[in-house]
Amino acid sequence: MIRTYPINAQAELRALNELDLADIKQAVLIAELDTSCEIVVHVEDVCSGDVMERASEVFLQKVGHKTVNHNGVLFYLALRNRKFAVISDTAITQTTSPRFWEALKLEMLDYFRENNFTNGLIYGIGRTGQYLKSFFPYQHNDINELPDEVSMG
Repeated sequence: MIRTYPINAQAELRALNELDLADIKQAVLIAELDTSCEIVVHVEDVCSGDVMERASEVFLQKVGHKTVNHNGVLFYLALRNRKFAVISDTAITQTTSPRFWEALKLEMLDYFRENNFTNGLIYGIGRTGQYLKSFFPYQHNDINELPDEVSMG
């Protein structure tokens, strides 16, 4: 699980358009070619309250208990509040290093500080897929358990 930090409020906010959403979905598809893990992205305009509480709610709705091997990851982003979180399911949390997730958070934050939300998500998704393939390699009988489209709310 990644702790959250506010994103630079000085950068100009730009909503994600259809091309951005398609590019993020493509990043999920590519990342899931290397790992049996499921990656979900949820973007909201505003996060009312604590970002970890909201991201945990979204995680339970979109990821929790929906994968057979408990190997899902949620990327949560609230654009106007400039907050984000990455939450992983129990199998991933028990298997991976917290240092990877902390480093990933800081790397994504570099993109987000420049208001580059699409590339920040694409980068984070790609790095996650590469990292998880050593712990959860793609299986020949793997099925896509969760939608790849970016959910909006």
